[in-house]
Amino acid sequence: MDGRAAGVGHRLRQLRESRGISLSALARSAGIGKATLSGLELGTRNPTLETLYAVAGALGVPLTALVLDPGAPPEEAADVRGAAVTATLLEVFEEPGVTFELLRMRVRPGTVQHSPPHAPGVTEHVTVYAGVLRAGPADTPLLAGPGEHISWQADVPHVYGTVGEDEVVATLLIRSPAGR
Repeated sequence: MDGRAAGVGHRLRQLRESRGISLSALARSAGIGKATLSGLELGTRNPTLETLYAVAGALGVPLTALVLDPGAPPEEAADVRGAAVTATLLEVFEEPGVTFELLRMRVRPGTVQHSPPHAPGVTEHVTVYAGVLRAGPADTPLLAGPGEHISWQADVPHVYGTVGEDEVVATLLIRSPAGR
C-alpha cells in the first residue's frame, strides 16, 4: 500500500469498531473474506475499488470515509484501482442531508468491472469525455459517449465497461444520503 493509502486500514478499523461490528460480521455483510478484511485493516493488503465499495456499503458510509481522513483535502486520497476502473477523488461536497463525491474515472477496455450495491438512496451520475461507456445496473446497463451523461440508483449491482477499444475518460458523481 502506498503512503497515501496506508491510512485506509486504520480508518476502516475505527469505523467498524465505532459501530460495534465484529470483523467476521463485516466480512460477511460486505461479501469478502475475513482474511482479506483483516489484511486491509492491518495495512498488508492493497484494497481494490470493488472491495472498498463493498466495505463502505456494508458500513453505510461513502467511499471517502475509507480513503480520506476527515477534513483532509481530496488530493491526499490515493487513486484506487479496480478490475476496469481507476478512480481519482477530485472533491467532496457536504450539504445538509447528503454527501457528494466527485471522481475522475478511467475505464480500461477489455474488461468489465462489477460493483456491489451501495446503500439505499445512493445514486451515481457519470459524464463521459472520451470513449464510449457501458455502465449502470448490471441487468440494464446504459451507454454514453463523449459529452453525454447517465445516472442510476446505485443500490443494485452495477457495472462499468467500454464499448470498443478506446479507454473511457469520465467524471463520476456519487450522491449519498446523510448517515451513509
